[in-house]
Amino acid sequence: MTVAASTFISSFTVSGPGTRVAVKDIIDMAGVPTTSGSRVLAETAQPAAQDAACLAGLRAAGGQIVGRTNLHELALGVTGINPWFGTPENPLDVSRVPGGSSSGSAVAVATGAADVAYGTDTGGSVRIPAACCGISGLKTTFGRVPVAGVRPLAPTMDTIGPMARDVAGLVLGMQLLEPGFTPDPGTGPVRVGWLRIPAADGINDAVAKVLRATSWEVSDVDPDDWLTATRWTGPLLVAEAYQANKELFDKHAGRLSPDVAQRLDAGRQVAAETVTAATAARARFRAQLTALFERFDVLVSPTLLIFPPPLDDAGRLLEARCTLPVNFAGVPALSLPIPASGPLPASIQLMSAPGGEERLLAAGAVIEAAASS
Repeated sequence: MTVAASTFISSFTVSGPGTRVAVKDIIDMAGVPTTSGSRVLAETAQPAAQDAACLAGLRAAGGQIVGRTNLHELALGVTGINPWFGTPENPLDVSRVPGGSSSGSAVAVATGAADVAYGTDTGGSVRIPAACCGISGLKTTFGRVPVAGVRPLAPTMDTIGPMARDVAGLVLGMQLLEPGFTPDPGTGPVRVGWLRIPAADGINDAVAKVLRATSWEVSDVDPDDWLTATRWTGPLLVAEAYQANKELFDKHAGRLSPDVAQRLDAGRQVAAETVTAATAARARFRAQLTALFERFDVLVSPTLLIFPPPLDDAGRLLEARCTLPVNFAGVPALSLPIPASGPLPASIQLMSAPGGEERLLAAGAVIEAAASS
């Protein structure tokens, strides 16, 4: 399968053994400029003096970086459409969005150009493109993987995580990010809470079918608190994004992607009282999740409530994601493709208590086996 040039902002020739890794162009690499998918930043970007902290394990293990992947400008968007560097082509259907913001990372993995890709996830930017391109993605616990050397978007929600074709690839990605990482070997019954959020035809059916194929104890969970958290997360995210990009927006708003400029302008207008209220809502939601994780080992929802839309209807993704509350609370989440009745896969999202990546990946292996049975 060929890889469109728009997948990578820059690519590198590699030789010798080692895992092939693609790195999102918001993560500093020594000697290479970081553009964050922005033509404005690209005009003045200088080679980074040193690697971002998250690359240390990859370098020590002899991983081979194959390139710097494209993204939605400034990582502030879910479609993956980039008017400056081109839009990576979704290998499942080139007429559909690749998802964002880590679009190039998802496409690099889905096309086989990389074994593992690093993405950032502030509101779903690893899980959404993974869902759109039919691969797997892991949003890590807030603070687990260091973000030093990564351009900030919303500092109270920014995380780094691996993307791969399957759970085994995600385990490898975590071992590169965190040497010594090992998934939980436990195989006992798992208590699952299912957030039954209304979705497009076929998506919840796909989730139900794969859950039935496991030996898990599945109970319904009222999604009202989840939906409330979604409404609070949006204003907080754009408010932080404006503060992180204030100088860039104030000087160059007219030279940014229109959708990105619009979100930054919305963030500029978020009142301090709204930020305070959102922070209080976050504390309540974390307490609600803590209570849920005392009852359940894993929470489940679709990753997206629709299948990846056509490029000319890309905005539908904004209202169709189930990812924002995960970042609001800082917990880890795993996105996996599962079979659906149509030509495209659906995607299931598994969530656990903070620090539960080991359990999530073990649970993800069970889902993979169930999906293939």
